[in-house]
Amino acid sequence: MKVGLFFGSFNPIHTGHLVIAEYILEFSDLSEVWFVVSPQNPLKSPEDLEKDEHRLNMARLAVHEDNKRLKVCDIEISMPRPSYTIDTLTKLGELYPGKEFVLIIGSDTLQTLPQWKSYRELVSNFDFLVYPRDGNAYRQDFPSERFSLVDAPVIGISSTHIRSIITKGKDVLGYVPDDVWDYIERHGLYGYKGIKISNL
Repeated sequence: MKVGLFFGSFNPIHTGHLVIAEYILEFSDLSEVWFVVSPQNPLKSPEDLEKDEHRLNMARLAVHEDNKRLKVCDIEISMPRPSYTIDTLTKLGELYPGKEFVLIIGSDTLQTLPQWKSYRELVSNFDFLVYPRDGNAYRQDFPSERFSLVDAPVIGISSTHIRSIITKGKDVLGYVPDDVWDYIERHGLYGYKGIKISNL
């Protein structure tokens, strides 16, 4: 069984993540896609990063139980920090020896890939599915033949933008699944203090 690993902070998970995952499932030979919630990306600042439990809970709310092809993976939460993809893959290989893991990354990640721990080992031993983050994705060179560009739609949504909208007191319903928005409201995440109604 081929499993696509979609790594991310998911801070928060949004509809764009789900659209990409569903598209890749439909137009690749993957059997499942796992959202791997990362506690800390060593190449990013932990600033504005919500607690692990909140990001995990939101990811689980976004992925409905009746969808057997999408799953949430919490393996990195219990691993040493910061989390390194090569270590996670080693651990997953030990736990699920019958599965073949494929990495799903955005085209913008290609620029920082050489900075990843054991970069050469990763690009030599694992397949990568790359989804476009902008139009330039179709003109990029890949590090090896194990990389494939998925002709997925470019999604103009980012977690950074969503957090900014929430901080300004605006509604992001539609950008995130309904259950995720309810969770953000209920727990006051990302500086949420209620919706500001503009005077007409």
